[in-house]
Amino acid sequence: MALDRWIALIFVTFCCVYGYAAFFTMDQLLPPFMQRNPVWPSTFPKVLSVLGLIVGLIVLFGVEKVDDPDGEPDATEINYRRLDEYKTGQAAMLLGLMVLYALMLRPAGFLISTTVFLVAGSAILGERKFHIMIPVAMLATGFVWYLVQEVLGIFLRPFPFFMGM
Repeated sequence: MALDRWIALIFVTFCCVYGYAAFFTMDQLLPPFMQRNPVWPSTFPKVLSVLGLIVGLIVLFGVEKVDDPDGEPDATEINYRRLDEYKTGQAAMLLGLMVLYALMLRPAGFLISTTVFLVAGSAILGERKFHIMIPVAMLATGFVWYLVQEVLGIFLRPFPFFMGM
């Protein structure tokens, strides 16, 4: 089985577990007044799990592919025999950076952790113009924080906890 189908099988398994949680376990603790609502907190996870399951099954069964008679993989497909030629180190560093970002979001605050994440992520991907990268990351982070905090009214701690804000 090709690598994309193995990944699709893992994705379908994840969607089944996620769908089970969305359909059978998320709504048990809802208060009675919310049980009469047409949209529950589990509605979006239910839709995501069903759509993910459909897309995963399409890839798993190869519905979207046209068979190549010579059997050689196309240049746009992932060739598992040549995984060493892909930039897996960059992908692993980005995944590690995402985990670090999630862990540092509360203690460092949104503004600092998001700015560092954007600058470090673009540096991992190969951008070297720090004089452009840092102001753009700071501006984007400030803009997103303003939208979430002031427009949507959702509290995001902007600075580290020891700064008292």
